[in-house]
Amino acid sequence: MEIEDPEIVQLELKYCERCGSLWLRPLGAPDVYCAACAVEMLELPVPPKKPSKPRLPVNHKVEVKPQLAELAAICGAGGNA
Repeated sequence: MEIEDPEIVQLELKYCERCGSLWLRPLGAPDVYCAACAVEMLELPVPPKKPSKPRLPVNHKVEVKPQLAELAAICGAGGNA
């Protein structure tokens, strides 16, 4: 007896991100927990989100004053290159 048009489901081997056990899930499925851990994760309370003020990075400009006398003391007198 031959089956016409069988449905083929591709599976992939996945590690559970909570307990580390191996399990099979349909290829490309977004699940990251095994069935036992998925139930336990649903029972956990959702952490409250704190509203935050978005801030842009600030570039603090540092003003550098050249001091030629100190530079001359470090480099010494001019010479021939």
